[in-house]
Amino acid sequence: MAPIRQLREKTPDSEKITLNLGFVDLGRIDLLVQEGFYSNRSDFIRTAIRNHLDSHGEVVTRSIQRNTMELGLRDYSRAELAALRDAGEILHVKVVGLARIAPDVTPDLALAVIGSITVLGALQASSEVRQALEGRIH
Repeated sequence: MAPIRQLREKTPDSEKITLNLGFVDLGRIDLLVQEGFYSNRSDFIRTAIRNHLDSHGEVVTRSIQRNTMELGLRDYSRAELAALRDAGEILHVKVVGLARIAPDVTPDLALAVIGSITVLGALQASSEVRQALEGRIH
């Protein structure tokens, strides 16, 4: 029997958070789920969060523009970082969403190129790169 091999790493498209709610609020959510308005508690919470974020959409957009942040998914490849290093440039990562540093990026390359990292959302990088950049991650 041939060993099972993973063709590619599955990147999660979300991040789990923990939320504490009062019993009354939780009961009200359960009632809406029971009545069929939402499929489960998580569906209700995701919908409520999206609606609230939408109500502040203009403020978020202005803040992103003011802070010159990238919105969404931003990948940083080894080739891109090496080109910046070769050009003598320092990168200041500012992302709202998901920033991914490729698994083949070495800690030395990351240290040579990345001056700071600010991510509102999630940062995916190898544990070695994270440890090397620890003082630069905000």
